[in-house]
Amino acid sequence: MLDLDGVVYIGQEAVAGASAHIEQARDAGMRVAFITNNASRAAAVVAEHLRTLGVPARTPDVVTSAQAAARLLADRFGAGSPVVCLGGPGLHAALEEAGLEPVDAEADAVAAVSGYGPDLRWREIMHVAVRIRDGLPWVASNTDHTIPTTYGVAPGHGVLVEMLERFTGITPQVAGKPARPLLDETIRRVGGRRPLMVGDRLDTDIEGARNAEVDSLLVLTGVTGLAELVAARPQERPTYLAADLGGLTDTHRAPGRDETGWHLGGWSGRVEGGRLVVEQTEAAPALDDWWRVVAVASWEHQDRTGAVPDITAARVPGTGRATR
Repeated sequence: MLDLDGVVYIGQEAVAGASAHIEQARDAGMRVAFITNNASRAAAVVAEHLRTLGVPARTPDVVTSAQAAARLLADRFGAGSPVVCLGGPGLHAALEEAGLEPVDAEADAVAAVSGYGPDLRWREIMHVAVRIRDGLPWVASNTDHTIPTTYGVAPGHGVLVEMLERFTGITPQVAGKPARPLLDETIRRVGGRRPLMVGDRLDTDIEGARNAEVDSLLVLTGVTGLAELVAARPQERPTYLAADLGGLTDTHRAPGRDETGWHLGGWSGRVEGGRLVVEQTEAAPALDDWWRVVAVASWEHQDRTGAVPDITAARVPGTGRATR
């Protein structure tokens, strides 16, 4: 289960090597699904976008938080039920796909569902807010606070959810990551004996995998860098870690511990006096092994002391940078 932004593409460009790594995974017998918390676009639109980036994808390969939200509503209220749709075309399409009837804010309905929609009108939001406060059941596609745009990082659907919660006093049922319905819906649609969530965000992708009780692979092509990794809370820590999607077909060795620290593939790491120290012990060690040593040494220190280690002196090998 591949998250999209930061894993398969960044903005309007494919992540370097992503298409080739996905094909290698498929050749190795893996079934690939593309999943997204963004409820504004229909699955067919997302699949077409992926194809334009050189990533082969069919509509059934894509699962959105809108589809997961529609599943929750269909299971609860049954086919044909009218649902107030406060969102974009992707949410509307998902309701219809699930056999539900999308209706406007003033129509009779059994529930309301909300999702990201850049063209939503304040009048619609106000009307739905009043109906939720007065008892209309509410499902939110996701609670992402930000969304990437061509003009920068902008407020996401989570900002609207917070506002509605403050006004209504109601907490919605959430479909998207880190809640588990999106991953459950993906597994239901796509199948697979050993599901693996692949993402770049600790607080949605990795925490979502833990909530769904499946393994996870963190890739470092998106928002997570050194500072975020060493500060990961227990529920945000991945099963596997790799620089990019090449990690799908690599063997992942675990670091070993002795009295001097953690060791793997030519790297040795420990926290001394609260400061992270990583040393190279062999020629040309793998970069992924550096990240794995950093992770376990930092998390051990955090769990023992409650403090995140100081990474001031740490530099990612080959980059000279402290963040990526």
